[in-house]
Amino acid sequence: MEVFSGRPGSPERHPLIGRSRQHRASRLDLRSAAGQVFLLQVVIVVLLVVAAVAAMVLQTSRDALQRGRRESIVAAQSFASAPGTAEALRSPDPTAVLQPRAEEVRKRTGVDFVVAMNTQGIRYTYPYPREIGKKFVGTIAPALQGRTVVEQAGGPPLPAGKGTAVQAVVPVTDSRGKVVGLVSAGITVKNVAALWLPQLPIILGSGAAALAVSMTGTTLVARRLRRQTHGLAPAELAQLYEHHDAVLHAVREGVLITDTGGRLLLANDEARRLLDLPADVQGRPVRELGLPEPITRLLSSPEAVTDEVRLAGDRLLAVNKRPTYPQADQGGSVVTLRDTTELAAVSGRADVARERLKLLYEAGVRIGTTLDVGRTAQELADVAAPQFADLVTVDLLDAVLRGWEPTAEGWRHLRRAAIGGEQRMIPVYPLGEVITFSRRTPQMRTLQERRVMLEADLRQAHGWREQDPERARKALECGLRSLVTVPLQARNVPLGVVNFYRTADSPAFQPEDLSFAEELAVRAALAIDNARRFTREHAMAVTLQRSLLPRAQPDQDALEVAWRYLPAEAGVGGDWFDVIPLSGARVALVMGDVVGHGLHAAATMGRLRTAVHNFSTLDLPVDEVLWNLDDLVVRMDNEEHAGEAAEGHEGEGVTGATCLYAVYDPVAGACTMARAGHPEPVVVCPDGTVTCPGVPASTPLGLGGYPFETAEFSLPKGSQLVLYTDGLVEDRTHDIDVGLERLRQALDGSGRRAPEETCQAVIDTMKPSHSSDDIALLVARTRIFPPSCVAEWDVPSDPAVVPSVRARCRETLREWGLEEAGFATELILSELITNAIRYGLPPISVRLLHGRCLICEVSDGSGTSPRLRRAATTDEGGRGLFLVAQFAQRWGTRYTTRGKAIWAEQLLHDGTSAVPSQTPVDFLLDQFDDPDG
Repeated sequence: MEVFSGRPGSPERHPLIGRSRQHRASRLDLRSAAGQVFLLQVVIVVLLVVAAVAAMVLQTSRDALQRGRRESIVAAQSFASAPGTAEALRSPDPTAVLQPRAEEVRKRTGVDFVVAMNTQGIRYTYPYPREIGKKFVGTIAPALQGRTVVEQAGGPPLPAGKGTAVQAVVPVTDSRGKVVGLVSAGITVKNVAALWLPQLPIILGSGAAALAVSMTGTTLVARRLRRQTHGLAPAELAQLYEHHDAVLHAVREGVLITDTGGRLLLANDEARRLLDLPADVQGRPVRELGLPEPITRLLSSPEAVTDEVRLAGDRLLAVNKRPTYPQADQGGSVVTLRDTTELAAVSGRADVARERLKLLYEAGVRIGTTLDVGRTAQELADVAAPQFADLVTVDLLDAVLRGWEPTAEGWRHLRRAAIGGEQRMIPVYPLGEVITFSRRTPQMRTLQERRVMLEADLRQAHGWREQDPERARKALECGLRSLVTVPLQARNVPLGVVNFYRTADSPAFQPEDLSFAEELAVRAALAIDNARRFTREHAMAVTLQRSLLPRAQPDQDALEVAWRYLPAEAGVGGDWFDVIPLSGARVALVMGDVVGHGLHAAATMGRLRTAVHNFSTLDLPVDEVLWNLDDLVVRMDNEEHAGEAAEGHEGEGVTGATCLYAVYDPVAGACTMARAGHPEPVVVCPDGTVTCPGVPASTPLGLGGYPFETAEFSLPKGSQLVLYTDGLVEDRTHDIDVGLERLRQALDGSGRRAPEETCQAVIDTMKPSHSSDDIALLVARTRIFPPSCVAEWDVPSDPAVVPSVRARCRETLREWGLEEAGFATELILSELITNAIRYGLPPISVRLLHGRCLICEVSDGSGTSPRLRRAATTDEGGRGLFLVAQFAQRWGTRYTTRGKAIWAEQLLHDGTSAVPSQTPVDFLLDQFDDPDG
């Protein structure tokens, strides 16, 4: 209030003060605020006193009632247990014996009555003899059963008052425990209620003291208020405030009041408008308001200012500043602001220019946030509408959306890529529709002439209306009025057009709008072209990646396999997997990951996958495969670095790779595995239990010189082996342990699922919304070769046993129903056994496997591998392996811990060998003729 009424103690500065001295009365006026507060305090004190009395009465009554229950029980039990009470009840005149005793007990214990009665409830004693012989008023049934009864009940008159408040009934038993009578003792209501009366004066006295204190405090407060308000009445004070507030906010001059600490105490409406102040400005420091630095410095300084012009945003303000109390020690200042901006037209154009610059800045920030062509086109439409146009459509060449290089042949066929604006009721071509523009339309003309086209009045735009007369008519009826169409081109190559429309509610486009529309389109075209080029490179990398990955499952009997590959959004990486059939019905499973993204990573992945195929063909152990792969990665790195040094620039190189290589043998049901820096696989048992086989972790590929540890474990039939890359379990938002736990939960209970269902369930659970890395997943369910399809026996190292081996082979094939394949199989088997006996070492064994192909294996203890050669006509030997190669689909040598195994596979079609069984022997022998002979 001091702000408006001046300094205290100056009667000349307020004319109402002298007129209000009559309110300085010492008595309390109930019409004043202080009197009303005092009346409220009186009411509150009275209510508190009443509540205290009620609470005391209730508490005292409750306490007295509890005490009465205890005293009644004690008195009744004492009388009932007194010697001679039971005999007196059985005497001829119980009243004569018990009445004196009962009165003596009543007076000594302080109870109001002691009643002895028989088991029918007839009184033998009572304070008034006339009530003896009458029926007892109360409940006696539980007491007759030996229990004590405490209750509240009324009864005949008593010396202490009428009515019984609480009474206890106890049984009287003889020496054998039989109830021979009852005793009741009690206290009346009058006795209980009298306990709280002595405390009543204390409560009333406290209430009176509280009223006195309230009256004194109210009087002091009333005097303080009169001093603070200079004797003004509340109505006068409110009227004064309303007058000052109306004047303050009605003037067209901004008023600000600050204190010595730089806090803003007051700002009228005009000041808020001129400085764009927020609603909660009052009480905040000036430096936290976000004002321009000159204005902030002006409000914070104590110096006075007279008619200085300061710039605040786009306004020129005339500023005056004076201290609030020039002759006092109190600080603070009053600042007045006046808008002196002239030339409204110039100011309007400046506003438009400022908005355009702001919109261009916003376009630079919002357009091109992703590398998606359609999303970038939609960002252009959202930025331009509604700030620049009411409706915006973006039409792109179909080649641009696909990531291809645009050509002039596709100009007439554009696809609607984005629509922006609130005018969705206007009939325009929907998203995704291919639009064939005629040559006279503004869109086709802007593509051909590569310049901005303006149609200030679409009602006169014949080319635009001829494109689709019915749609144009409806659009005009909906209020569409003007159009600016701008070509989207980058590197001097057209990408499409953007159309800016305005309705009748907005001013029509003018020629000065064309430069802004063109600038907006240029910025968007660069972002669209970048997205197009990324789309092309991404599509090429994905195509290369998928061409290098398996396209179909190979024929094999060991595993039922399913896989998933999901490329990253930012570009494909080097993840790969493979299923490679090996000799002896075994299958190799490969899962690898090359660090990096793009074409280089995909090409490196292809080289590594080819190398793994080659190493697998040699039937090398799993650790040797990884060792050779590691050596290959080291050599590839060296080649990359050497090429970079020769060309004088920095290349990409193979910065790292991981790989997991596993071989599963369906005959033994065992899996041998090693991993080089790759995540550990997961095994889902047939009962649905999810475990990790515990494969030791080795260093990633490319470090060189480190061994790779191998693990071998059994896999029951129907187990699922789950291999994956780190993109499935790693994410920027959580740790890898969280991803592994989510994978275990996704696989929990998958024992009876097919691999295809398991793959889909894992991808549905684990796939992130925005994948930053490739995801490769392979699920293989194990099969076991049945014993009936395996025949194995040892062979002595004697050429004479070859016929018996052939006979046993013939018998086995007959059991399997493969009689038609008997000739070729016996020929292959006899040649392999003969070679093992002649050139190998014991022990020698034979194994036949019947699956989708027939496999013959001959093992011996020698480490020397036979090789195919051309024998001359005069040579006696050297033709056995040639015959094996002619009759077998594949053959080779596999080294084992005990020597080697030579194997041969024959494809089967309906139980017969795929190799013609009637191959002329003369033709085969002619293959060995010496061409010079």
